[in-house]
Amino acid sequence: MVDERVVIVTGGGSGIGEATARLLREGGHQVVVSGRRSEPLRRLEREIGVLAHPSDAGDPEAADGLVRAALAAHGRIDGVVLNAAIGRGGTVGDLSLDDWEVVMRTNVTGPLLLLRAAIPHLVTSRGAVVAVASVSALRNGTSNVPYATSKAALLQLCRSVAVDYGRQGVRANIVCPSWVRSEMADRRMTRFAEEADLGGGGAGAAYEEVTRLLPLGRPGEPREIAEAVAWLLSPAASYVNGAVLTIDGGATALDPGTLAFDFHVAPRGSKLPD
Repeated sequence: MVDERVVIVTGGGSGIGEATARLLREGGHQVVVSGRRSEPLRRLEREIGVLAHPSDAGDPEAADGLVRAALAAHGRIDGVVLNAAIGRGGTVGDLSLDDWEVVMRTNVTGPLLLLRAAIPHLVTSRGAVVAVASVSALRNGTSNVPYATSKAALLQLCRSVAVDYGRQGVRANIVCPSWVRSEMADRRMTRFAEEADLGGGGAGAAYEEVTRLLPLGRPGEPREIAEAVAWLLSPAASYVNGAVLTIDGGATALDPGTLAFDFHVAPRGSKLPD
């Protein structure tokens, strides 16, 4: 017997969101995908039978409309995947207020609005929430104030749901990926390759460079994150609530202060010792 659930996935047109939608559909679940770009969502609708609902995650009316669309199509909501996000950089001293506000609106206010609209239905279904945060919620890099702050806030927003609604049967958990191949990451890698003069290798060379010190030595793939999201949504994770799961190739397990002792940090393009 198929355990069919109805799941909303934001940012569902590409990357982790698309991979999650595909995996859930393979498992026999009904999926409603949202995002600002209509065509990727419509493509998924044609290919795998999701319900496409183009909308802006930061629009207060869009959250209510997304929940209404899911209920109209399927009569219930069993899960919400908070995946929609944008990235902007900057330090405290030089970031623009516009960048700060647009990142917070999409990455934090948008999830809050959707949760507010969906939570009564998740209580009824004893459903689950999974937020796609980032290792940037746990550790930071340079010039990363808006994005890192938003992901840390998303983490605590989701944990608040775990604490406040756990006794009503709603579970809420967080995944924190490191670099994962996606359209957004590809754009960042392409810029980095140009800035760092990586010999014309483009995004591929940049991914190699930024992940070469990771214990797994490679970026993640969207499907690898989707597998964890799907598990956290499922009854198999019935006692997992408020958890933060890093899916980062070992990045947060590694103490960078030991690299000089424990690794031969080889030039770009060469392999680290096994």
